Amino acid sequence: MGNPNIQILLSTYNGEKYLEEQLDSLLTQKNVNIHILIRDDGSKDNTVFILHKYASEYPSKISVTTGSNLGVKQSFYELLSIASSEYDYYAFCDQDDVWLSNKLSNAVQKLQEIKNEPGMYCSSTQMVNEQLEPIKVWPTKPRKKLSLYNSLIENTCVGCTIVLNPEASKLIKQNPPEIMDNMIMHDWWMYLTISALGKVVFDTNPGILYRQHQNNVLGGASESFFIKWINRVKRFWNGKNHYILSTQAHEFLKVFNKQLNKQQIAEIERLLLSGQKNIVIRFVYTMNTKLYRQSKIDNVVFKILFVLGKV
Repeated sequence: MGNPNIQILLSTYNGEKYLEEQLDSLLTQKNVNIHILIRDDGSKDNTVFILHKYASEYPSKISVTTGSNLGVKQSFYELLSIASSEYDYYAFCDQDDVWLSNKLSNAVQKLQEIKNEPGMYCSSTQMVNEQLEPIKVWPTKPRKKLSLYNSLIENTCVGCTIVLNPEASKLIKQNPPEIMDNMIMHDWWMYLTISALGKVVFDTNPGILYRQHQNNVLGGASESFFIKWINRVKRFWNGKNHYILSTQAHEFLKVFNKQLNKQQIAEIERLLLSGQKNIVIRFVYTMNTKLYRQSKIDNVVFKILFVLGKV
């Protein structure tokens, strides 16, 4: 058997500062054959010039398309819609990280364990500063199973680490949200979908240097424990995150109603219906729900916010 063929889906937007470093790291992936499909989301800097320069230098490995500014969620779905169905795997990529040379080969090794069902790979990252100096490994290994009971209320998979097998890619491609704004993020939607209808594997070995800079502030990963939770509660309380979990869950149920089993449908409906009831019923729900977040403190915060009617 030869090396697996992988299509890398990269959405760019005003990414001139770090883009070349990222592209160079993609082109040096070991033990895989890659094709990088890039959609520029209406950049106003030199991003498109850089992309065309690389595409002319590597015509068999890089394809570039440009479009109007759709935003990151819709841009990645646009990439999925034009991705070829001929590849063995599909990997998602941000514009400002650096991939380690064995990132894709490690993902393939894990995904080969999943037979005849939609499979999704995600991993820890090595968080770094703008100069690629290490900060910490994040996220750590999930403490609990990667299942629908987790994905309904928490995204455990970092989008730029995700790799899909063909079954997973087809499932996600054919079942987009009817209303794109009801999806919190494309990576969370993928985690929801595959955790419910396939299998998700998590690799604790970081495959990328996940760059943190002023245009890419990761919610809470590099904050202190106390500040992280003060900020999170504030966001919910002030309305920024009001009802996004229930809105996404409702959209997911609408799209996948015919593919989910009865138990899954019942769990989603319980979440949605309980959230509309009075505070006593909401409290009782939080004491009995099967839904969980990975850390104990995350679980407690979810329950508090649910009881307060902020989910």
